Amino acid sequence: MNTKFKAHIAVLIANFFFGACVVAVKHITPSVMPPFALNVARVGIALLLFWFLRFFSNCKVGIDKKDLPRFIICGICGVGINQIFFIKGASLSSPIHVSLLALSTPIAITIIAAWLLKEHLTRYKISGLLLGISGAATLIFSRVSNAEGKDMLLGDFFIILNAVSYAFYLVLVRPLMARYSPLHVTRWVFLFGAIMILPIGVQDFANTNWSSFQFTHWLSLFFVVIGATFIAYLFIVYGISHLGPSITGTYVYTQPVFATITAMVLFHESLSLVKILAAALIFSGVFLANKKGTIDG
Repeated sequence: MNTKFKAHIAVLIANFFFGACVVAVKHITPSVMPPFALNVARVGIALLLFWFLRFFSNCKVGIDKKDLPRFIICGICGVGINQIFFIKGASLSSPIHVSLLALSTPIAITIIAAWLLKEHLTRYKISGLLLGISGAATLIFSRVSNAEGKDMLLGDFFIILNAVSYAFYLVLVRPLMARYSPLHVTRWVFLFGAIMILPIGVQDFANTNWSSFQFTHWLSLFFVVIGATFIAYLFIVYGISHLGPSITGTYVYTQPVFATITAMVLFHESLSLVKILAAALIFSGVFLANKKGTIDG
């Protein structure tokens, strides 16, 4: 098995963890564990494990002072805000909604890159943005009339904020990835993100009633913290190192598939016509927004 093939397998497994993570989060929050407490467990334990790996490498630990502000902002966007809104949003919305709305990230990257990096907006990209936004709106407002409408609407909104925050991170982290190894960047980004998350969720974590946890709750917690955070991020780093960020990023489109299958099997969630239509709009939007072209917008 060659290195590139192993990298593809690793990235696919990582995106399975990310997709199924939504269902695991839904199983434990907020029923037995507050969302902020789960943030503390997820980021805190992963942070310790990432730094523990330092003992098995000879790479330098430090970062240049000139890069410190960018590392801090990446920590806030890529871990702090991102994880807070993801866990809270996932606890309120449905797994399928969460996984599909998470695809707003590539669309948000197009907007942010045009704003911050002055990248040109072609007709393809503008059409993709309109389709993606239409799909997200269809998905969000289809449940407003439901009894769970308000909570789901708020949860969907939080997932959109999570996607936008992560998009900022992906744009801002590019120069750091060019100067440091992906694992080195991840280690420091998690450190600065943890500094934001721990004070917010430490009280909820301390007040969590661990005796109420059943086996499936412990299994879900392990899946989120170890599988969908530590292992998944390591596999993504491995993929970036051997495949590059572009190819690695395309695997994000598998997440809704994994989330949908898991939600239908474990939560008996239905795949309605509205969800299929919204998914088609979002996927089409992402495809067009990332399509290479020279036609001016």
